[in-house]
Amino acid sequence: HDVSCLRSLFLAGEPLDESTSNWIREALGVPVIDNYWQTESGWPMLALPASTRHGEIKPGSPGLPCFGYRLTIVDPETGEDLPRGQKGVMACELPLPPGCLSTIWQKDQLFEEHYFQQIPGRHLFSTFDYAEQDKDGYYYILGRTDDVINVAGHRIGTRELEETINSHADIAESAAIGVYDEIKGQVIQCFAVVRQGTAKEESELKQEILQIILRHLGAIARPAAIHTVKLLPRTRSGKILRRAIQAVVEGKHLGDLSTLEDYMSLEELKLVVAESKLQELRNKVRNLAFAIWARRVQGGGGYFGDASSDWITARNELGIPQDLLL
Repeated sequence: HDVSCLRSLFLAGEPLDESTSNWIREALGVPVIDNYWQTESGWPMLALPASTRHGEIKPGSPGLPCFGYRLTIVDPETGEDLPRGQKGVMACELPLPPGCLSTIWQKDQLFEEHYFQQIPGRHLFSTFDYAEQDKDGYYYILGRTDDVINVAGHRIGTRELEETINSHADIAESAAIGVYDEIKGQVIQCFAVVRQGTAKEESELKQEILQIILRHLGAIARPAAIHTVKLLPRTRSGKILRRAIQAVVEGKHLGDLSTLEDYMSLEELKLVVAESKLQELRNKVRNLAFAIWARRVQGGGGYFGDASSDWITARNELGIPQDLLL
């Protein structure tokens, strides 16, 4: 296509990661200008003017606060302003500029409680977005606060995980979610869409993704599971339904799916998760069966039993029905 008349590309909707931004800019040869706004704001809260020089555009950042917005990054637990470079909730000081949502129809109190009483000890408008600000004042949106994964007290944004996974040359896109864990509070599970034509084995690809995550984000971001899928569940407007993915993994009710674009993406996801859980059961039975065998050998100095009996004993100890095919 002839794109010679194209001067700039403006994007909004989902957070634009750095690798995608660079790819579009190189493919089109024009500046890629991101921006951030909400339905509640009615117009951009973060943006850069169209006249911004290329060197002042930072891929992955929607830019700087627009006129009328006094934005800050705060600690969601204490309400204190955080220094640049630290992650927290992005909030806006009052008053809000013209054009913003002024109330909820016939529910003024709900409007105040929901938007202005979320930050402890302060009367601020909460965007419900997790973000950070760099040394130059540019903002980076890391994901919705309810998408932030809390692993043993460490808050990890879905965007930073997904950006890291997407940096792998064989991954087209990904989604990261937090899954309930009795010990850590939550653990990370990742779902990656592999590019067509990739020749690598799935196990090799998963290992490479794991190493990239450990290298860029550290051991605290180690996923409990990495899955490969053909498609991620999205709304018709293109947003990834992380809530639905989390519900599938945790075995909860999926809730309202009226905006889901392709139901087959969820069906595939269910199969992938079910197979993963089955494999986890196999591993538990195998490990316990080996432990039973080892105890018998150590106790009697030899072993002449039936290996299948150890397998059955292990299943019984784990409470796995015998008619369940592993």
